[in-house]
Amino acid sequence: MNTDFLKVLFEISEALVTEELAALKFLSLDHVPRRKLEAIQEPKAFFEVLQEKDLIGVGNLFFLKELLYRICRIDLLTSLGSSREQMERELRILGRALVSAYRQLLYRIAEDLTPEDVANVKFLLQKLLPKNKLQEDASMLQIFLEMEIKEIIKEDNLEFLKDLFQRVRPDIKKKIEAYEGKRKENYSREEVRYPVSVQPEEKGAEGGAAKEHGKIYKMKNNPHGYCLILNNYIFKNPSYNREGTLQDGEAVKQVFTWLQFETVEYMDLERKDICDTVKEYSRKDHRNMDCFVCFIFSHGEKGKIKGVDDECVNIEDLVSCFTGTNCPSLAGKPKVFIIQACQGSEPHPSVKVEPDCSGHLEVDASPLTSIPDKADILIGLATVEDCVCFRSHETGSVYIQSLCEKMRLLCPLGVDLTSILTEVNNEVAGKELEGYKQMPKITSTLLKRLVFKVPQ
Repeated sequence: MNTDFLKVLFEISEALVTEELAALKFLSLDHVPRRKLEAIQEPKAFFEVLQEKDLIGVGNLFFLKELLYRICRIDLLTSLGSSREQMERELRILGRALVSAYRQLLYRIAEDLTPEDVANVKFLLQKLLPKNKLQEDASMLQIFLEMEIKEIIKEDNLEFLKDLFQRVRPDIKKKIEAYEGKRKENYSREEVRYPVSVQPEEKGAEGGAAKEHGKIYKMKNNPHGYCLILNNYIFKNPSYNREGTLQDGEAVKQVFTWLQFETVEYMDLERKDICDTVKEYSRKDHRNMDCFVCFIFSHGEKGKIKGVDDECVNIEDLVSCFTGTNCPSLAGKPKVFIIQACQGSEPHPSVKVEPDCSGHLEVDASPLTSIPDKADILIGLATVEDCVCFRSHETGSVYIQSLCEKMRLLCPLGVDLTSILTEVNNEVAGKELEGYKQMPKITSTLLKRLVFKVPQ
């Protein structure tokens, strides 16, 4: 684990007080079981649980940033390299927030109440909650938890809460009604934008979801397949070292381990080692696998990837190792290649937008003009032909970090990989990068939709 990352967590934990820890736990209830949260008495233990659940990690700090933003600890948010304004921009993106609107509502209500309001609520709940849960020192967040346990309030049923605050604070009842109206509107939008698909084998090949959205690749095995990461960091020429690429590797490993892939990372490969490693995986028996995923992080030239010895290998040669002819056990199964590298030396011209990327950025050099004319292959490129792409020393590459965050958000909604990559294209293209822009690219011969199942 990165020592700088642990140092930051330690410093944040030292700055939090008891009431703030309770707030963080409450806001995390949609992601961490209540039983586990109740056992936590100090911030360090809370952060350990978030790491166990892959909610935070090196290069994966969005959830922590959102939590600190929600409890208004902007000073701690700043220590993570973010700001109030940046979080407000991020959270305006539909589906970006990890803390549910429901939990945000309850937290804001608790923050709005005076001690007299809380006392009045406790008085009105005497016949519904045990006396030991309504003691003088019980906070409003604790009361909300008990009301949820008793199913007095639910995300989709706040009638009792509205009646309660009609008596105590009518202005809060109006806020609840506004939340209900917005929730109904947002739910309709999300259903149109991200229809949750039903697997054909679950509903039949002619089922409604399959018929409307096309067939879906089967994802039945555990593990689903290999996630191979070729990560070149330290080059023989030290001036070519790629600071920030370790964060990319960590982010990918977290996401694909969560998605039940056998994730393997190889560091600092020379040209021959890149070729040999790719061929080795193409010769493996994938009959009990559903898919193959390969990430390549390096420098290079147009159509080529560089080894740490500054020798190049053609991208097309690597991809061709996994065609149906060369890798029969993956025939008819999806093969995914995600490449963080430039496709030339030209910067993308920028239009005037608000900057939202800070810190030193570097460019990588490399990849691809075409793919073999074979089915079931998808290639995600960090940038279009002839242009550079950017990588931060501190947080990793713009493209890979965006992809990992989008997968965490959208895989649970049943969104297919091509749609996720399109969202990444949109997000990366909207960033201002040292006066330039970056436009990723998707090249696909997939015949079906590739949906990664999230383990329950």
